[in-house]
Amino acid sequence: MSKLKAYLTACQNRVERALDARLPGDNILPQKLHQAMRYTVLNGGKRTRPLLTYATGQALSLSEDVLDGPACAVEFIHVYSLIHDDLPAMDNDDLRRGKPTCHKAYDEATAILAGDALQALAFEILANDPSIQVDAAARLKMISNLTKASGSQGMVGGQAIDLASVGTKLNLPELENMHIHKTGALIRASVNMAALSKPDLDPVVAKNLDHYAKCIGLSFQVKDDILDVESDTATLGKTQGKDVDNDKPTYPALLGMAGAKQKAQELHEQAVASLVGFGSEADLLRELSLYIIERTH
Repeated sequence: MSKLKAYLTACQNRVERALDARLPGDNILPQKLHQAMRYTVLNGGKRTRPLLTYATGQALSLSEDVLDGPACAVEFIHVYSLIHDDLPAMDNDDLRRGKPTCHKAYDEATAILAGDALQALAFEILANDPSIQVDAAARLKMISNLTKASGSQGMVGGQAIDLASVGTKLNLPELENMHIHKTGALIRASVNMAALSKPDLDPVVAKNLDHYAKCIGLSFQVKDDILDVESDTATLGKTQGKDVDNDKPTYPALLGMAGAKQKAQELHEQAVASLVGFGSEADLLRELSLYIIERTH
């Protein structure tokens, strides 16, 4: 995993610079809003979604330079969703990445607006960012893909299902459907942003990459559910045990801890199998899949 660790560090440094460059300065009016946006975006984080965009680009022999815009767009959508998820009307969380959540550091109205602005910024980047070197038709496909992944048929729809499921018992297909939307849709978009950056890509290869992303999107959530039980607040950087306290349906609750861990392993194996047509150029994608189910936070 040493190669992966080095790659993770390099990509995290790269995406931090790219995010910083694309955010409005905190001295630009309205200052409080821009400060809240920067506070939440530049507040650390694993940057899993941009990492997947860059790693997919490496598998497709794409330059990282042409992926900075798509990687930032996906991360801005992700951070906007975290701001809104943490609000009192949603998960009512006080900590995110080990620091006060946006509505705690600022106020609820500013947090809502910061999320709204980050969502808009994501699509502005896909439409106009000069680093994205594809034609207008390909840009439109990127916008369409991220829009669907973010909306009622993707992440927002999954969050709605999640909120409606509190205190209820879901079966495995219902739980997977919720997380395919809530967590998985944006992870799939992260991979698809790179695939769409190569307009002449073989459709079969694009389909296999999408299946890889579907599998790791689910394994990511399974591992999150496991960590919510086994880890602690200091390690997670967010409140541990919230899912249990809120009586949310989770994989450990449904399958037991051993069953949830087995499920994560099976999804990892399916993800790797989806990359059978690739050689060593996709090793980082394979290692990222393993990293997702072995991470500690």
